[in-house]
Amino acid sequence: MSNSHSLTPLKMLLFAFHATNTIILSYLPLYLKYKGLNGTEIGYVLAVGPLASIFAQPFWGYMSDKHKTVKRIIQICIIGLLVTSILFFQMDTLLAILLMGAIFYFFVTPIGALGDSLAQRRADELGVSFGTIRWWGSVGFATSSLIIGEILTRVGIQYMIIPYLFFGMVALIVTFKLTDVKVESDPIQLKDVSEIVKSKPFVIFLLFIMFLSITHRSNDSFIGLYIEQLGGSEGLVGVAWFVGVVTEAIVFATAGFWFRKYHPLVFVIIAGILYSIRWFIYGAADSPIQIISLQFLHGLTFGTFYLASFNYISRLIPKLLQSTGHLVFFATFFGLSGIIGSLLGGAIIDSSGGGTLYFGMGCLALIGTILITLYHIMPFGKEAYVHQQDR
Repeated sequence: MSNSHSLTPLKMLLFAFHATNTIILSYLPLYLKYKGLNGTEIGYVLAVGPLASIFAQPFWGYMSDKHKTVKRIIQICIIGLLVTSILFFQMDTLLAILLMGAIFYFFVTPIGALGDSLAQRRADELGVSFGTIRWWGSVGFATSSLIIGEILTRVGIQYMIIPYLFFGMVALIVTFKLTDVKVESDPIQLKDVSEIVKSKPFVIFLLFIMFLSITHRSNDSFIGLYIEQLGGSEGLVGVAWFVGVVTEAIVFATAGFWFRKYHPLVFVIIAGILYSIRWFIYGAADSPIQIISLQFLHGLTFGTFYLASFNYISRLIPKLLQSTGHLVFFATFFGLSGIIGSLLGGAIIDSSGGGTLYFGMGCLALIGTILITLYHIMPFGKEAYVHQQDR
């Protein structure tokens, strides 16, 4: 079997899964509003996802290590996705939605990380670029955001379960053609996590970037509701995500040309400045078109911020603890920040509107940028970076 043929099912898996991910990320807040939930209640539901991921990621990672397979764990999680999503979308009361949502997210949240893990290992085996495989996830995300938005504008947000199940079934079918890889890493130990969190530079850096990541996760949760508040449709929400994801993919694809020219913290600071400007402008917007026209900043902010932060974290911690350090980073970036961003964002957009929410996000991002700048110019941060880089 040729390399291209052996990778086709994996590319199709990433395409299909990220297409489902788009539907949940972009339209679940609008669906929950249709169900009668207010902004605060929607925030509760959206916080369940990152909370579940904090438990789900290490559990399924451990199961993958224990049974020496990524493919089978992905299949189990996708089957769980299909079954629990049907039940999740039948729930009508807040308590039922929260409880079923926790089970649903327990199966859904690890699939992206497991898919990326499999893609990275297959790329190493075949000597190809990880980006050429992972690119298909971005294509799936962008395609789904554009097409599904237009469909839901016409048929109604209440039918979002249908395209979700369609892409979920496609993802499951292609997993049976996946080429598995042997997992040789040891399961994560609690003592490894404790050793990492004792590193002051690591903990301080995570604390400071949370000021930025909370704003990013708030935007993920509420940009759809904000566009609707400004008079936009589901189709315009899809266009906004499409523009953002395309620019994100471009940033990732071209990173090799520009990224290593400066210290990674310089790029984190640049991303922070752009985040601050972006949120302040969004807060002052009075039409959805203004939001969409500035969505190209999504790639420049999140793409640069995520890439630089991940690179800095990777160099800050010893190689033997890289996997554990990445897990703590993911739990902070997507888990804890997602919980805080969803809960606070939901309460603010419910009581004061989207403009106030985005103005607050701009202030928070500005504070984070100042703190990271101080961290960068302090000898403490630089010495830790140089010291750990040599380990």
